[in-house]
Amino acid sequence: MIEQLGNIPWAIIAPLIIVQLILMIVALFDLRKIHATNGTKILWVFIIVFVNLLGPIAYFIVGRKQT
Repeated sequence: MIEQLGNIPWAIIAPLIIVQLILMIVALFDLRKIHATNGTKILWVFIIVFVNLLGPIAYFIVGRKQT
């Protein structure tokens, strides 16, 4: 198992993980401060946290109510 971890191209994967974490944190903070969303807030929390990379992007495109 240790040998398999050595074969992972971390130079490609690490930036993707960092971008995903940043998007998730920003989306959760935005969800906390916004008053109106398309759908329930708890549903958006689950989408943001469990749908990797696409969940936060979907929240910013679809989840926020346009005023």
